[in-house]
Amino acid sequence: MAMIDEPLYPIAILIDELKNEDIQLRLNSIRRLSTIARALGEERTRKELIPFLSENNDDDDEVLLAMAEELGVFLPYVGGIDYAHVLLPPLEALCTVEETCVRDKAVESLCRIGVQMKESDLVDSFIPLVKRLAAGEWFTARVSSCGLFHIVYPSAPELSKTELRATYAQLCQDDMPMVRRSAASNLGKFAATVEANHLKTEIMSIFDDLTQDDQDSVRLLAVEGCAALGKLLETQDCAAHILPVIVNFSQDKSWRVRYMVANQLYELCEAVGAEPTRADLVPAYVRLLRDNEAEVRIAAAGKVTKFCQILNPQIAIQHILPCVKELSSDSSQHVRSALASVIMGMAPVLGKDATIEQLLPIFLSLLKDEFPDVRLNIISKLDQVNQVIGIDLLSQSLLPAIVELAEDRHWRVRLAIIEYIPLLASQLGVGFFNDKLGALCMQWLEDKVFSIRDAAANNLRRLAEEFGPEWAAQHIVPQVLEKIVNPHYLYRMTVLQAISLLAPVLGSDITSQKLLPVIITASKDRVPNIKFNVAKVMQSLVPILDHSVVEQTLRPCLVDLSEDPDVDVRFFAGQALQACDSIMMTS
Repeated sequence: MAMIDEPLYPIAILIDELKNEDIQLRLNSIRRLSTIARALGEERTRKELIPFLSENNDDDDEVLLAMAEELGVFLPYVGGIDYAHVLLPPLEALCTVEETCVRDKAVESLCRIGVQMKESDLVDSFIPLVKRLAAGEWFTARVSSCGLFHIVYPSAPELSKTELRATYAQLCQDDMPMVRRSAASNLGKFAATVEANHLKTEIMSIFDDLTQDDQDSVRLLAVEGCAALGKLLETQDCAAHILPVIVNFSQDKSWRVRYMVANQLYELCEAVGAEPTRADLVPAYVRLLRDNEAEVRIAAAGKVTKFCQILNPQIAIQHILPCVKELSSDSSQHVRSALASVIMGMAPVLGKDATIEQLLPIFLSLLKDEFPDVRLNIISKLDQVNQVIGIDLLSQSLLPAIVELAEDRHWRVRLAIIEYIPLLASQLGVGFFNDKLGALCMQWLEDKVFSIRDAAANNLRRLAEEFGPEWAAQHIVPQVLEKIVNPHYLYRMTVLQAISLLAPVLGSDITSQKLLPVIITASKDRVPNIKFNVAKVMQSLVPILDHSVVEQTLRPCLVDLSEDPDVDVRFFAGQALQACDSIMMTS
């Protein structure tokens, strides 16, 4: 049998595997390219492996995607930046394939390699690559080329720079919408590398063409360019060139374009300055808040706080608040939900008086919304309002709504209220809590949803930490322990959980005097689940209690449980006994 030439062995295996019908095998081979390259060495990788990969570009999309990704980090295997140009041909081939994700990854890898290349190599190898792709007969090559201009332009000679700008302008007028979309989405990155004098003339001319494109998919990508170009231009130039475009876009016939404007508008306010914002952008934003398409109103409502933060409070009160009031009763629940998620942040912007007079009624109406997500979004941000108007007014106006929501039919709303209770309690004070909220906290321990009961037990621990062990022993412990006789075993398990969470806060004395007797009684429960949870609770109490209590009270009970007919009870009792033994040995 002939011996296999060792140096050829990795390439031979790779060729065989890449011809295999099993896609997973081919994929695994590509993922091992770095291993094969190390076996071949840098020179043979450049001369054999890379040319082979350049020709192997008609595989399954998943394999090609992996190849494009691997080549992006392949510089160390071909000899470093001095040989970076070797990696360009296979990636150039991948830039022309039909699958978008493969092309995007190939462009990403080319950019990663390009930023590391020497300037001379960029001029000699990368710029010709960009030109070839930009002149490609198939549209996929031209689409890919748009994402590479910003890499080569800074290093290009003056003559090449002129040619690159002209080429990019041609791509922005390409017959294929996909090419124009790619040019529009990459315009900001390319513009950031172009000199200021050309930016104001050639690039803005290109931008104007894209904003008037007959395809809404191109125009909406041009909206993103507004924000990018706005940051590059001086304030007066931005107001002259970008502002009119945005105002027109806010009235575009395509709702998708208006949607993009609603998302981007607040970013442009700082770029154009205070006066153009007040005169032009505020009316445009008001139109978007009242748009006839719900999707546009959702986007605009979600940005209302950010937009108001840029404005003078008086302008926000005069122009934006009336729209906010309308949106709070919008026919779309998703619009109301988007508004509820941000509206609380308007309180610090508008100040105390405007919040009390105008925002509070809107909060209250949203707290009573029939859609649970709306109520949920309001609840989660109550602290922002408290910082502005104070807890006394907040409790008077919002507490009735909070109490009502504590019994909401949607468990996620009840859960959100529970998580807010400790913060509310700390701000209201112990007296108010005892009068108004204490009963609610006990009621949640017997909720039919486990997540609520679990959160309620944790809530009691946080309250005990807030108000102290003496308060907890007087106001929480007696009410919790009463529930251990509940006929439903799941509720009795919740009591055991609450005990295990409260014990570290209450300390040794209160735990041994008040909690331990109830645990000992529960160890005689008829339900095995209760008994093994008793064993787990006892294990958690071992570090807390005095050694004498552990030996005289816990251990005998655990010995009894370790002889229980149920295997799980015996297992957890055994673990607890081991914990007792380890504590005694270290003492």
